[in-house]
Amino acid sequence: MSGHSKWAGIKHKKAAVDAKKGKIFSKLIREITVAAKEGGSDPEKNAKLRLVIQKAKQFNMPSDNIKRAIERSSKSAESYERVYYEGYGPGGVAVMVEAQTDNKNRTTSQIRRIFSSHGGNLGEVGCVGWMFKKKGYILVDKSSDEEKLMDTSISAGAQDIKDSEDGFEVFTDPENFEKVLEALKSGGFRILSSGVSNIPQTTVSLSGASAQSMLKLMEDLENNDDVVETSANFDISSEEMEKFASSM
Repeated sequence: MSGHSKWAGIKHKKAAVDAKKGKIFSKLIREITVAAKEGGSDPEKNAKLRLVIQKAKQFNMPSDNIKRAIERSSKSAESYERVYYEGYGPGGVAVMVEAQTDNKNRTTSQIRRIFSSHGGNLGEVGCVGWMFKKKGYILVDKSSDEEKLMDTSISAGAQDIKDSEDGFEVFTDPENFEKVLEALKSGGFRILSSGVSNIPQTTVSLSGASAQSMLKLMEDLENNDDVVETSANFDISSEEMEKFASSM
């Protein structure tokens, strides 16, 4: 899981920088609006909306912006559909992409071009999905009291806790994610990143040029305006990751 945790950390840091520049807010506003349209504007009754709001708060989106995005869901004539893509990156790495778009043909063309420009290829839906499982994921600072963390997490309903070089990885069922996250926050633990995403069940080790191409592929996917979430099953060393992060 080291590849996932390290990439999650890089994504979180980059998104924090983008939030300061206001770049990420337009994506978050769209996510909130679509979630409210799909499941209703009351976060108490719409789990997907709650998760997006929690994500927006991670990046200090003002409450007024969140409120306006929810209100926009009932007034906007824009129509977005949720689409999923699966494919392969360098070295046969499995990649899953979730997007929200008002023009599926445009988005599909862009995603296919990103894959091919970095030595990958877009496949059919289902070609790699079996390699992933939807889970809640919380990365906790490495300096945390491990015994207290385990007690707090398991008591709140966590499935598993792993010690990685980047921190303690806490995994949950999607239904228990919010409960575990709140328990950890209340317990004073420093959360480095969190969310519900597709977690790889096996990994592919990459190094050198293949590793850098894979990371560039992920970056370009994340930078696409229509992309909401990406997941991949690569395992790349900390040194390679840090080399890439310093060039971003």
